[in-house]
Amino acid sequence: MSLISTIKFYFSVYRRFIGRRVYIVFVLTAAVAIAEGLGITLLLPLIEAADAGGSTDREVSGVTAALTSFLDYVGIGSSMVGILLFIGVVFIGKGVLKFGEGAYMSYLKARLMVEIKGKMFDAYSTMDYGYYIERNTGHFINIINGQIGSFIGSFKTFKSFLSTIIMTVAYLSVAVLLAWRFALMALVVGVIILFLFRWLNEFVKDLSRKAAAEASELNKFLVQSLQGFKYLASTSEMSFLKNGIYGSIKKLSEYQYKKGLASSFTTAIKEPVSVLFLLFVIIIQVAVFDAPVAPIFVALILFHRGMQQVIGVQKEWQATLDNAGSLEMVIDEFNSVRSQQEPVGKIEVPKLSDSISFEDVSYAYNIDDGDVLKNIDLKIPVNQTVAFVGESGAGKSTLIDMLTLMLRPRLGEIYIDGVAGSDVERKSWRSQIGYVSQETVVFDDTVANNINLWKGDYENDPEVRERVCEAAEKAYALDFINELPDGFDTVVGDRGVRLSGGQRQRLFIARELFKMPNLLILDEATSALDSDSESFIQQSIDNLKGSMTVVIIAHRLSTIKNSDKIYVLDEGRVVEYGSYDELTVERNGRFREMVEMQSL
Repeated sequence: MSLISTIKFYFSVYRRFIGRRVYIVFVLTAAVAIAEGLGITLLLPLIEAADAGGSTDREVSGVTAALTSFLDYVGIGSSMVGILLFIGVVFIGKGVLKFGEGAYMSYLKARLMVEIKGKMFDAYSTMDYGYYIERNTGHFINIINGQIGSFIGSFKTFKSFLSTIIMTVAYLSVAVLLAWRFALMALVVGVIILFLFRWLNEFVKDLSRKAAAEASELNKFLVQSLQGFKYLASTSEMSFLKNGIYGSIKKLSEYQYKKGLASSFTTAIKEPVSVLFLLFVIIIQVAVFDAPVAPIFVALILFHRGMQQVIGVQKEWQATLDNAGSLEMVIDEFNSVRSQQEPVGKIEVPKLSDSISFEDVSYAYNIDDGDVLKNIDLKIPVNQTVAFVGESGAGKSTLIDMLTLMLRPRLGEIYIDGVAGSDVERKSWRSQIGYVSQETVVFDDTVANNINLWKGDYENDPEVRERVCEAAEKAYALDFINELPDGFDTVVGDRGVRLSGGQRQRLFIARELFKMPNLLILDEATSALDSDSESFIQQSIDNLKGSMTVVIIAHRLSTIKNSDKIYVLDEGRVVEYGSYDELTVERNGRFREMVEMQSL
């Protein structure tokens, strides 16, 4: 991609998120450059007057004549005091514009953060479940908290890059009026410098891409080490993850070091190149062209600023490329996740009133690996309790993911009250579901907020408090909650680390009962409970019969014995179904074999 194409691409990216406001900051930058150039140029009449030593025969330059006419027009005339005061006003104006530019830039950066992080999270919140399971947690954290920060940093450096170009053009344009040969040589030197630095720009851009990818890898290792901390520390296995973490850190440090070298090199040559160029041009102007001193003196100031800006263009572009990997990763991720949004569906299902049915449903995570569900036909009538059993890998959890419409059938269709799943408005359906999954989901907040999930004011609303306590009682969690230091106001820690496994599971169940769902899914819901707690929970589940639809996945016999219907899955197929009593009398049946082997 050429330089111009790259600049256009970057500009289009920023405009995509903050709109036309991006133009305003560049207008302010141009105004600052014009003000500074004008202020410096106004020194020329003063210098020429001093150089003339009071002589009236001294010929003035065309620029001086134009400036004198301008000063006469605004009523200042040739008064030295008036000119100095006017210069002061110009530079005060420049300061005000500079402040406005900086303030507006800060506003745009803040706005950009809100826009990109907000839109990225919105996209993540509605992404297809298949997209989610193909990536690790570290990837998403790296994008939101790491790469987007560098993305915003690239906007600052890109703005500085374009601002530097504007300043360079402004300085050199005024200088051209004073010494055109000077300007021509500066232009040639600037083009040569930018050409010579092309290899360095590509080097920095490549390092940026590698660093962004490695940051994602490091986040993956860090998340895994924290999530598995207890196990890794207890078994002294942390060292194996440390190797990966240290290796990733080492690579990132190498990339950072090399980028730092490139930046230091650009900074180091900035002043020497400017000074050598100025000395060379002064010699040519005075010795060869016998040019007057005053225009050269003012031009020196402008060209020194201009040459600093020329080198600055390279430096700022290099800094922009330093974040190029992050910008590209964020935009690629944003485009990818936007293209992998789950279907919206248009038909709302306000309340499950008839049944859920699977008709010849097949599903494969990867078509090359074959179907994990094969030609599934089943029906879950409203307000009945239905259980699914089978060995690990039989397809039970996948079936539940399809029931919640997280996954879509490869073949066949799922119907909810006769409406095809592909047409169902997802929120209207999922808001009816209570889901106690195998992995307990507990938030780092109070017990009360974990139960009501921030719906209502537990502290001040008696009705909310009553419902929270009722849900805790139904889940047989009330006794242990009352024994906690602050009861319902106790903060349970990250993923409920301050609670036992059984307490976390009962808290999870209480939350789903608080929702009063139409469909309650229990996926190994009592696996972490002791026998007494399991018996209590089973009694609570039995009490729900007839009042809501309950779907159970379990290995323990006690949790499915009273189900209205049991489906037996084996290698992705329904091989048997019926009530508990019906299935256990089948002499050669798979369910009876599982009962006898205690494989439930």
